[in-house]
Order: sequence, then structure tokens, then C-alpha cells
Amino acid sequence: MKITKIETHVCHARMRNWVFVKVVTDQPGLYGWGEATLEWHTRAVVGAVEDLAQLVVGEDPRRVEHLWQMMFRQHFWHGSGVVRATAIAGIDVALWDILGKVASMPCSQLWGGPVRDSVRTYCHLGGGRLEDFYETAVDDAARFADLARAAVADGYTAFKCMAVPPTMPIEGLKPIRAAETCIAAIRDAVGDAVDVMVDCHARPSPAMGLQFGKALDPYGLYFFEEPCWPESVDGLAMINAAITTPVATGERVTHSTAFRELFARRACEICQLDITHCGGFTEARRIAALADAHRIALAPHNPQGPVSTAASLEFGFAQPGYIICETVHSDVPWRNDIVDEGFTIEPAGRTVVPNARPGLGIELDEVEIRKHPFEQEVPQRVFYRDGSVGDW
Repeated sequence: MKITKIETHVCHARMRNWVFVKVVTDQPGLYGWGEATLEWHTRAVVGAVEDLAQLVVGEDPRRVEHLWQMMFRQHFWHGSGVVRATAIAGIDVALWDILGKVASMPCSQLWGGPVRDSVRTYCHLGGGRLEDFYETAVDDAARFADLARAAVADGYTAFKCMAVPPTMPIEGLKPIRAAETCIAAIRDAVGDAVDVMVDCHARPSPAMGLQFGKALDPYGLYFFEEPCWPESVDGLAMINAAITTPVATGERVTHSTAFRELFARRACEICQLDITHCGGFTEARRIAALADAHRIALAPHNPQGPVSTAASLEFGFAQPGYIICETVHSDVPWRNDIVDEGFTIEPAGRTVVPNARPGLGIELDEVEIRKHPFEQEVPQRVFYRDGSVGDW
């Protein structure tokens, strides 16, 4: 059995272009699907997949670890940068999809079988209006409360929001109070039975992240995400040690060595690895083993397309420390037109029961994908009030 070609299929989906990767073999009808979506870097990722194809076309797709090592270690530059790690992930996930089909079993069975009966999911409420966040905090609080009630009505028992505004390295109480106003409104709207998460989007400095964390601690958050830059491991560790709310991070960390440092420094309690950015299932399983050794939970980052979602869920059924999966269910109205999914979502509680189909259990409609060709993503820019560059 040999790989004959690797294809990329780009599908524009509102704020991002989904990059689907198809690995084709010389066996009739045998191929695998992966995803390598990376916002604002679509062309670079497609090119990286084409570069990696030179290493794996002609090889046996069942030698997944061997091919991962080739993609990561050869061509001189290691695959720890986000563009190449994302390209590796797209191919790697497709290879595991093929292996599951060859074995006639879901991917989770390849990794020892399901460790749970269902996977819990959560949705994202979005963020405040960045350009005038402080002035509109009360309006945003009411809007967040409405979105929270709608999420609960839709069956979710957990959701996330970006109620923390961009801030300069040090600011006064105004942004802290704005965030508090939003979270208080959300908690009042849904009560204590619903889990609420706050995503800082790595906007604050460690000093400001600590202030936000302490201010929001009384609201019983499920987790507090990216309270400062992921590169600031000391800052994350400081915040994690100072607040009761568990700190979550990892979506912008792309290889196991960096995760090893995060875990060793106790910089988080929840690992948000992104399977499409950290090198696919092969590296994600190593990261999960490290997390498990440190008793750190898994809650993968997953705002991308349907292959990423299927991969994140399949991964969750095989990982003991997995607690919840991020999902996107209403980004584009035609999402279900391009994908046939093997897993089932229970409306009450928005939990997912296992896929019984082989591999990832999904099929993509290439004709429907071509109806949504590449479009340049809209640049997202944030500037502080003095004109200096901020973090989006």
C-alpha cells in the first residue's frame, strides 16, 4: 500500500478558511481526511503541505509514526513552528483516518478503546466590542447575558466568552470593572448550574492577567483561559498559583517539549492543545501522556472546521484526562452540507456519543466545498488608546 498524492481543499467559512487535507492511496476508494486550518496563514499552510508531500508520497500510509518523524525532522527545519506543525497535523490526522479504515474501527479503538460513554461540549459566546469596550460595558453585559441564556436554551451546560478587553501592560480599575460587570450579568442570567469560562485571548500582561483573575475568582469560573502570553510561562505559573480558578492554556503551543515546560512549572491546570496545530494525533497523544503524568486535564482548542471537530471528539473518547470539547455549531449555515458525521450529538446537554464508523467516521463533499472558494480573511487589528499595537 502506497500514498499516491496529497490534496488540499480550501473552503471559506466566514472568519476563516478551512484547509482540508486528503491523503490518497493506491487502494481503490481508500483515502483519509485531515484538517490544517490556520487563520490568516492559509496560503502558507497549503504550501507547507505541498512541501511535506515530497517526503511522504510513495510511502506506506500505515507507518504513521515513521512518517510523522520524517515530516518533523527532515528538510533540516524541525516542525515546531505553527505553519509546519499545522501542515504536519493535517497529514497525520488523515493517516490515522486511513489506518482506522484499514482496521475497520474508529480511531479511538486504535488507541485502546473508549474510556467514556460520552463527551461533553461547550460553545463560545464571542467577545465584547473591542473599539469601545469600556464605554459599552453595561450594554455588553446585557448582550452577553442574552447570549448565555440562548446557549442554555440550546442545550449547552457550559460556554465561554471573551469578557476581558485588550489592556496596556498596566491599567487602572476601569477594564477590571468592565469584565466584572459582564461576568456578573452572565452568572445572574444562568445561575450556578452552568459552567462559565472566560477567554482572555492572551491579551493581558501577567500583571493585568493576575488582576483579572482575582477579580473574577468569586464567580466560580470553570476555567480562566490564556490570562497572558503563552510564552510567559512564569506569568502563567504566577497567576495559576494565585487564584482558585484553574488556568487553561496551550492552543498556541505547537510541540511536546514546550508543553513539558508548561506542565513542569505548573503554569496551567487545563491543557488546551489544538490537534490541528500541535502536529496531529501522533504528537497530541504524547502531550496527553505528559499532561496525565502531571494530573493536568485536557480540553482541546477547536474553533475550526468539521474534520478538526471529529478529530477532537475521537481523541476525547480515548483520553482519561479529557473533560470537555470546544465546538462551533453555527458559524456558517451550510456547515452540514459539506460533511457527513459519524458521531451523534444529544440535544439535551450537548453531549456526544461515540462514532461507530471506521477512522474519523466522517465524509466530506468536495462538490459542496468548491462552492465556497478561498477568500482573504479580514485582518484583525487592535491598538491601544495611545496608538500602540495591542493583542487581538
